[in-house]
Amino acid sequence: MTKPLLDKASSPQDLKKLARHELQRFADEVRAEMIEAVSITCGHLGAGLGVVELTTALHYVFDTPNDRLIWDVGHQAYPHKIITGRRDRIRTLRQGGGLSGFTKRSESEYDPFGAAHSSTSISAGLGMAVARDFGGGGHKVICVIGDGAMSAGMAYEAMNNAGALKSRLIVILNDNDMSIAPPVGAMSAYLSRLISSKPYLSMREIGKKFSEKLPAPLQLAAKRAEEYARGMVTGGTLFEELGFYYVGPVDGHNLDHLLPVLENVRDTIYEGPILIHVVTKKGKGYPPAETAADKMHGVAKFDVVTGAQAKSKSNIPSYTRVFADALIAEAAKDTKIVAITAAMPSGTGLDLFEKAYPDRTFDVGIAEQHAVTFAAGLATEGYKPFVVIYSTFLQRAYDQVVHDVAIQNLPVRFAMDRAGLVGADGATHAGSFDIAYLGCLPNFVLMAAADEVELQNMTATAAAYSEGPIAFRYPRGEGVGLELLPHGVPVQIGKGRVLREGTKIALLSYGTRLQECLKAAEQLNAMGLSATVADARFAKPLDEDLVSRLAREHEVLITIEEGSVGGFGAFVLQYLAKAGALDAGLKIRTMVLPDIFIDQDAPLKQYDQAALNAQHIVTQAVAALGPLALRTGAKA
Repeated sequence: MTKPLLDKASSPQDLKKLARHELQRFADEVRAEMIEAVSITCGHLGAGLGVVELTTALHYVFDTPNDRLIWDVGHQAYPHKIITGRRDRIRTLRQGGGLSGFTKRSESEYDPFGAAHSSTSISAGLGMAVARDFGGGGHKVICVIGDGAMSAGMAYEAMNNAGALKSRLIVILNDNDMSIAPPVGAMSAYLSRLISSKPYLSMREIGKKFSEKLPAPLQLAAKRAEEYARGMVTGGTLFEELGFYYVGPVDGHNLDHLLPVLENVRDTIYEGPILIHVVTKKGKGYPPAETAADKMHGVAKFDVVTGAQAKSKSNIPSYTRVFADALIAEAAKDTKIVAITAAMPSGTGLDLFEKAYPDRTFDVGIAEQHAVTFAAGLATEGYKPFVVIYSTFLQRAYDQVVHDVAIQNLPVRFAMDRAGLVGADGATHAGSFDIAYLGCLPNFVLMAAADEVELQNMTATAAAYSEGPIAFRYPRGEGVGLELLPHGVPVQIGKGRVLREGTKIALLSYGTRLQECLKAAEQLNAMGLSATVADARFAKPLDEDLVSRLAREHEVLITIEEGSVGGFGAFVLQYLAKAGALDAGLKIRTMVLPDIFIDQDAPLKQYDQAALNAQHIVTQAVAALGPLALRTGAKA
């Protein structure tokens, strides 16, 4: 498809030069460009397709980047990237050295706030609005938030604060799923234009001034009458009660409806925040996405004509699938097991669990804090809740993990998907910190699966353990190809395993770097350096007998983990120091993720950057032994 308008409008400033009647054609070209790009790069498709017209209208009406445009989550911002001068790099999306799959401040001046976790836009926008007011600025702050993100409490906390502060803030609710809007048509478009217009707002101010002369009870009655009258027409009573002036609903795919409303809101002087309710369709304009159950939310490479996605050629199941099947098997034996997720049923495998046990599956929406405390409540009544969540998203509920679970020593099970580095999603979705942030909490048991069979066993272990909270981590992607068990078998709490015996170097792995440790041991053996390989399994309680033996019987002990500093290696060092095991000259090294945020790339390249592959382990071992290691090792 040729794209003549997009070719000549490569920035919002160029976009403003187009005639209004050209904007729909421009939007069509943006949509086509996005489909073509994502078919090559993979990534989020459906959400971006739904906001093409809205994105076009926002950049046409507002003065970006001087006006701050904030996209919640950021996975809906691909059209925004195309319009804001990044079209020439859009086919590098989510690739190493390319564009991020989310908004990112360091990438463009048009991205005033980075976002890959949900429901932050209104809080950030309010902060920018207050800063603008302090500085006497006149620019606008616009936040675009999806209806799914509005399920998080943080969004309402921000709206409540915004309503109280009365700062000039524009929030656009992109309603593409929830049924909170009446049918969008000519009448609702007319009403939206009317209530966003200067004459209506002027009359409203006149009425407000008049009511101020009335006795207090009549003032309150007049205010409520106006709000509820508007609520009956527009459905915006909830937002009015939070202090927002509500406009909508507006058809988010009809530029003739969108543009006048946005211009009215831009030009009207109104004291306080405004919410524009825009109704869109996820996957709009691309038939395969419109008809797909998930609206092609996240896609692999696909054929643009048919929408058919490239299927994995491997027969090895993913860790997510292994966990889902293992949990289903445990639930078949125990009716007390329930599963909870925070708006990620397919990403965590709980869509499969739900098919088997719909009454025992709870998707609480984007509300991680609630998910954890909800699970704690279930645990108090003797149920066995599994909170199934990405490691990076569990961070959002840390206070609840500490206060509501750990302090009360409640047996909540945490299954943490996406442990370690995650490839194309980059730093925002990497599970880098859970070992450290859970390991410091009393009462917790922490496990890491080294392979798919261990994941089966750890799921069974968590199901059987009721003495307190327990968590286990596993990565994105496929297992290592082991034959799965008929069902998981609980492992002894706090006990690791030795997979290979050696004499000189001990490699102690926590998690799925175990395969790299085994490769490294082969290389070291070929160099004349005998290596032991052990799988810790547990970071807490630590297998002290195993750690002591490895320290006592080897010259060098190296710990390897897919987590940040302050995690498993730190626990091992703490124990050895306390036990006096370092006093005799043991050479110990801890291999962890580097103290940086690692951008998106292929996982192998990310682990090369992190220096956690087999060759890096070999290099670390040889360096620890010193320059004579190879000569003496060969003689031995």
